[in-house]
Amino acid sequence: MPNQSKLPISGVVIAKNEADRIGRCVASLVSVCTEVIVLDSGSDDATAAVAVAAGARVEQQPWLGFAAQKNAAIARASQPWVLLLDADEWLGDGAAEALRDLFADGEVERADVWRLLRRTRFLGATLDHGGWGREKVERLFRPSLRYLPADVHEKLDLAGQHVALLDARIEHDTARSHEEYAAKLQRYAQLWARQKRAAGRRAGPLSAALHATAYWLKNYLLRGGFLDGAMAYRYHALHARYVYDKYRLLRAAS
Repeated sequence: MPNQSKLPISGVVIAKNEADRIGRCVASLVSVCTEVIVLDSGSDDATAAVAVAAGARVEQQPWLGFAAQKNAAIARASQPWVLLLDADEWLGDGAAEALRDLFADGEVERADVWRLLRRTRFLGATLDHGGWGREKVERLFRPSLRYLPADVHEKLDLAGQHVALLDARIEHDTARSHEEYAAKLQRYAQLWARQKRAAGRRAGPLSAALHATAYWLKNYLLRGGFLDGAMAYRYHALHARYVYDKYRLLRAAS
């Protein structure tokens, strides 16, 4: 019989209007974490009720921005380790067992931060290639760590921290529809451009086209994104456009 014991981990998730997918996320964390905390930012759907039914404790916090909201969630953790997922993610097959093995002999203590491998899915297509099949993401870490201030693409402050890799998968179902995902990327492009502009970065007249072309060549062609089929073409086209828009907006603000 597989080991079903809980580990000294606080699973944390930030969410808003995620009723259709928060249950899957929480259920995967509940299977291995001593506690699961969902920090909701004013959902007007059944997000909170679904999360509670799946085994989470739900608390409310008005939206602070991606990095600050995640930091607020981490601050509520009571366990020696935090495992952070987004609402559209869940622990993949074998991840719970890999985590239990990591804790079983104390190996977890040899690092402060553990990277897990994230695989993206897009409208039914699994993206095993193109740089989206094995992203290394820092998701298991000590609760003293915090995200650096950022409007978008927030990152943990890893200064002075020992980082290691755990061969455990996070699955990421990134979009409900093509239109929704395109709109999200447009919002992210605006946030990115504003953030970089505030930091003093500028873009030249060819930056948008060059960076978008580089994305396409690297991820769709060289990394084999085309091997994932027609839906992967749509995904990478959206991301090439996103890269173009980031630098176009940064140029416009310069």
